[in-house]
Amino acid sequence: MEWIDLRSDTVTEPTPEMREAMANADVGDDVYGEDPTVNHLQEISAKMLGKEAALFVPSGTMGNLAAILAHCARGDEIIIGDRSHTYLFEAGGVSALGGIHTFVVTNRDDGTVPHDEIESAIRADNDHFPITRLICLENTHNRCGGSVLSVGYTKEVGRVAREHGLCMHIDGARIFNAAIALDVSPAELVASADSVTFCLSKGLCAPVGSVICGDEAFIQKAHRVRKMLGGGMRQAGVLAAAGVVALESMVDRLREDHLRASRLAETLTGLRGLSLDHKIPATNMIFLRLTAEAPISGEELVRRFADKGIRISVSRNDQMRLVIHYWIDDDALAQVTDAFIESFLHA
Repeated sequence: MEWIDLRSDTVTEPTPEMREAMANADVGDDVYGEDPTVNHLQEISAKMLGKEAALFVPSGTMGNLAAILAHCARGDEIIIGDRSHTYLFEAGGVSALGGIHTFVVTNRDDGTVPHDEIESAIRADNDHFPITRLICLENTHNRCGGSVLSVGYTKEVGRVAREHGLCMHIDGARIFNAAIALDVSPAELVASADSVTFCLSKGLCAPVGSVICGDEAFIQKAHRVRKMLGGGMRQAGVLAAAGVVALESMVDRLREDHLRASRLAETLTGLRGLSLDHKIPATNMIFLRLTAEAPISGEELVRRFADKGIRISVSRNDQMRLVIHYWIDDDALAQVTDAFIESFLHA
C-alpha cells in the first residue's frame, strides 16, 4: 500500500532526481574536508543564507546542539521559548552535554516573544547569576502552528542581542518555508542572526541531514563540536548530493504545500467537532483538535484513516498536527478531504 502520510514532513522520501544524484555523487573523506559534494553543499548553503561558511551535520538536533555549544561555555545561559523545539524535543542536550542553563520565556501563539521580555531575561553582571550568552529563536515555529517570524521581528531581537553583547541563533529547520510565506530571501530573513540551522530532510525531501551556517570562526568551532558529538562522516557526499538537489529544485515548490494546507484547513473549518488552532495555516502545518461535539474519538479516527491508507497521529488530549509535503499531491489531498467529511458528516 502507498500511504498518504500526514504525520510530518520528515516522512518525505528522496525524489528520483535525488536518488540518481546520490548514486553518481563524487565523494571523499569529509572529516579531512575532501568530499567535493559536501563542500559544494556547504558553499551553496552559506550563499543562500547570506553567511560566510556552512557545515553539513546528520540532523537538525545535532545542528542546534553544535551551534549552541559553539556559542556557549559550561555554566552560560541561553534565552529560549517555552514552545521551542530545542527546549521541548531535543532531549535536554544543551544541559546534559553542554552544562548550559536555560532561561525559558513564553512564546506567544505566533511564535514570538516580546523583545522587552527577552531584554528583561538578560542577566545582570552579578556573581550569583549565570552569564547570558545567547538568544534562540525558531522559524518557522513548529509548536505555534508553523508560524513565521518576520524580518522586522528578527531584526529587533538581533538589535537587543547586539546591544547587550549577545549572539543570536535561529533554529531554521523550516526557514525556507518561512521565506516563501513572507516572499523574502532566506538571507534577508536571517541577516540579524549569528548562526542558523536548516533541515534538508523535511519539506525539501532529502533523506538525511541539516546545515549550520555562520561566519568562518563560528563554523570552525562548530566543526570541532560536530566531531566531539560523533557527527564526523566520511564519504558523506552520497547524502549531500540529495541536499544539493533539494536546494536547487525543491525550495520554490514549497508554496504548493502552503496552498494545499490552506485548502484543507478551509474544509476542516466547516466540520462540526473539529477546532482549528489557526484558521489559515501560515505554512504547511494544520493544528486542530477534536471537541466534545466530535462524533468520533481520536483513536477511532486514526484507525479509520489507516484503513483508507492515510496516516495521522492524535495525541492523548485529542490534538492533531497535519503536515503537507511534496508527496501530498492534489489527488492525495482529495482523499484526505473525503475521509474527514465521511468521518464527521456521515459518522
